[in-house]
Amino acid sequence: MHLDGIPGFALTCAAPAKINLALHVVGQRADGHHLLESLVTFADCGDRIGLASTDADRFTLSGRFADGLPLSAENKSGNLVLRARDLLRSELTSRGMAAGPVHLHLEKNLPVASGIGGGSADAAATLRGLLMLWGASVEPAKLDAIALELGADVPMCLDGGPLLAKGIGEAITALPDLPSFPIVLVNPLVAVSTPVIFRMLINKANPPLVLPQGQNTAEGWLSAMADMRNDLEPPARELAPVIEDVSDILRAAGAALVRMSGSGATCFGLFDSDERAHQAAERISASHPEWYVCAARTTAPRVQSEAQRSL
Repeated sequence: MHLDGIPGFALTCAAPAKINLALHVVGQRADGHHLLESLVTFADCGDRIGLASTDADRFTLSGRFADGLPLSAENKSGNLVLRARDLLRSELTSRGMAAGPVHLHLEKNLPVASGIGGGSADAAATLRGLLMLWGASVEPAKLDAIALELGADVPMCLDGGPLLAKGIGEAITALPDLPSFPIVLVNPLVAVSTPVIFRMLINKANPPLVLPQGQNTAEGWLSAMADMRNDLEPPARELAPVIEDVSDILRAAGAALVRMSGSGATCFGLFDSDERAHQAAERISASHPEWYVCAARTTAPRVQSEAQRSL
């Protein structure tokens, strides 16, 4: 991910790709929401949010995947960056705190509807950035509630570290033993609808996710993850057969573990070195220049205090 800030903006916040290393669907609530258990990490590639104080609210876009994104915050299909701005501003102004006009810029580097949490990461980065820009703070529980109102994946993106997510995604447990891995992300640029994938699920009460105990080596975690699943992958492959082709290509490139992330169609391969990951990404890009391909590293474990969560 670019380390330099976006020119012309006071702050630039990273919105890293969310990776579901495993995703087990273990039940369904009475309101229709599915109950999940997911092993989650983040990659050092993704979108970026630029923020600057201004005389009137403004929103601009750039990046490979900016075309077609909504430009307003209207209703639940509105842009999550703007919805995050509006929800946080409403909370702060209700407390008598200043939340002035802001120019927000979304650099959209991740494919849309691709299973790696692009919109959710954008919303989380916007919340973090605005709290810094406005010099404000919100207690962690309230910030998490705002994030959850924006979407089930936003709280985990707000956390930003290796974690186990349960419930609809809001019950988060940090995983300080999950190591960083060289990773290659590949998306064939076929959009996959998350609601459609869930509707296609035949079994909605699958075996739970079992984490390795006392394990902090890459080899041990890879062995444990090999026994995990993404329960959304079979219906996604039925809807978009190219997902199987992507998986086969990653395996042929030497990945130690290959799986689809989220509801697809992005697949990832974990490699035993950064060099091999970059070589694989170069080969895949050369043979499929129309695809999204990114070699990166997953997030290293970190300790995050409550003070940091409230910014």
